[in-house]
Amino acid sequence: MAETPLSLGEKTFILHGVDLDLRNDGRSRCQYRSIEIETRLMQHTHGSARLRIGNITDVLVSVKVEIDTPYAERPNEGKLDFFVDCSANATPAFEGKGGDDLATEISNVLSMAYQTSDVFDLRQLCILPHKKCWKMYVDILILQCGGNLFDAVGAAVKAALYNTEIPKVIAATLDGSEPDIQVSDDLYNCIKLDVTNYPLLVTICKIGDNFVIDPTSEEESCSIASILMSVMPNGKVTSVVKLGYGSLLPSTLIKMMQVGKDIGLKLNEALMKGLEEENKLGRMKPIYGFLR
Repeated sequence: MAETPLSLGEKTFILHGVDLDLRNDGRSRCQYRSIEIETRLMQHTHGSARLRIGNITDVLVSVKVEIDTPYAERPNEGKLDFFVDCSANATPAFEGKGGDDLATEISNVLSMAYQTSDVFDLRQLCILPHKKCWKMYVDILILQCGGNLFDAVGAAVKAALYNTEIPKVIAATLDGSEPDIQVSDDLYNCIKLDVTNYPLLVTICKIGDNFVIDPTSEEESCSIASILMSVMPNGKVTSVVKLGYGSLLPSTLIKMMQVGKDIGLKLNEALMKGLEEENKLGRMKPIYGFLR
């Protein structure tokens, strides 16, 4: 994660604010900044979403599918790949190969969060066992980094998968040993994913003797340890990753995980409510994209 350089006085100001439950932007320790999300803004993809937190952190996600051959050890499953690109415009620290380590870390976290069949059943991407399957590419572009990048990416990925439309296979036969796949060219004849169990990422950042959610880049620079949780809508935690070089007491870790679980439940509920309201507008909804 790109650190924001702060003076000792600035760090002391942030630490005292967190102790008083009054952060430098007026929020309490367990309060998110405003979140804006827009879906279906990229016409040449099967699904897309753009998410902004506090008008600072900005993430763009696109989903594409193509027909591929399943793995020999998993012949009845499709494929799901995450790719992250950290734009040099997001922060000077991403210039050159500066964002490669962060991009790899984000893609690994997403892979862990979606690795269980309870979350994403890869069998739904199978077309012909042993022969053909759908391979899904989830491409994430970091446009601007203003803190809490993992949470923003997790929510944007779920939003993009929510509106992903996979072309319907109208015929799948074997001509000798070669599969013959026919896909519908009707835009409205498609299959939508069931995102009911898809998790969200929640970062709990320890600052001093307290911990906060949705940290800004300045607050992240004051933290020595954080935990990153992937929380399903039913409250089940699919993965936990520790970030930072500091240590955590077992009692502190338990409290942080409980807060993360509670926040994950509320965030999942709020996100799904917003996506359902936007979906009611249909395909004729206005697309703002990068005009605002």
